[in-house]
Amino acid sequence: MPSEKHKWYIDHTSPGTAHIYGIENYIRSFQTRYQQVEIADTEMFGRLLFLDGKVQSAESDEYIYHEALVHPAMLMHPAPRRVLVIGGGEGATLREVLKYQSVEELIMVDLDKEVVENCRKYLESWHQGSFNDNRVTLYFMDAREYLENENGAFDVIISDVPEPVEEGPALKLFTNQYFELIKSRLSEKGMFSLQAGDTSMPFIASHSAINNTLNKVMPFVRPYRAFVPSYNTEWGFILSAPAEMELPSTSLFDKLVEERKLELQYFDGETARAIFALPKDMRKRLEEETRVIDDNHLMPIY
Repeated sequence: MPSEKHKWYIDHTSPGTAHIYGIENYIRSFQTRYQQVEIADTEMFGRLLFLDGKVQSAESDEYIYHEALVHPAMLMHPAPRRVLVIGGGEGATLREVLKYQSVEELIMVDLDKEVVENCRKYLESWHQGSFNDNRVTLYFMDAREYLENENGAFDVIISDVPEPVEEGPALKLFTNQYFELIKSRLSEKGMFSLQAGDTSMPFIASHSAINNTLNKVMPFVRPYRAFVPSYNTEWGFILSAPAEMELPSTSLFDKLVEERKLELQYFDGETARAIFALPKDMRKRLEEETRVIDDNHLMPIY
């Protein structure tokens, strides 16, 4: 029997599956120009951010997601000074990037100002004041438009926008033309990482199509995944670069973390070895993928 203590929030992960969260208290619920936003407190995961009915980030485990997204790319650049974050409204991606003393300029481009303003107010444990860092500049606009008009090079670009599984502005941030634009805005030793959706076998279609599309553009592409408890799945990310390179060894990742004086809860060399080691069925699916996401055929990938 459902507990009378909670109201129950149903996140429909597919037409035939759902995750259910016991809500203790609703903090905010509102509609922006682009999406429905809800912020609520739960007993199991702490505060949660929902966008369009789907959990985006949980207070208890957001560090797993954000450390996995940020640190492989940041550590593989010898000295990242100029960094671009696309999306990332909670501010936690900024928080992780700002741990690097070498960073001199950090630009964040997010389409939805209302989401960022509310995350800034209600998700303080995520951003920890990162929006106020004098190295940070915020732009509220379409990321593709920003990149088309930005001529400078970035050492690292990190994309934290919804994967292309439904109609919306994020669809055009996963095409081969867009990835060519990203490539043209990276410095000589630049790195690009992005969140790339669910990697569990019933739902891997979007991840595999993104990976295949990136492979048409970047010489170095490495998909990886991390289990995020609030998502109840292995969540996918992809690391890429415009030049051939090799993934650092376990010991080298540990050395880089130590040299850069990073205090991390999740990511280290042993974690890197685990998350970049893909299971056989996932490797097979990625190898067999033929779809390329293209500007001229914009449609959700399921």
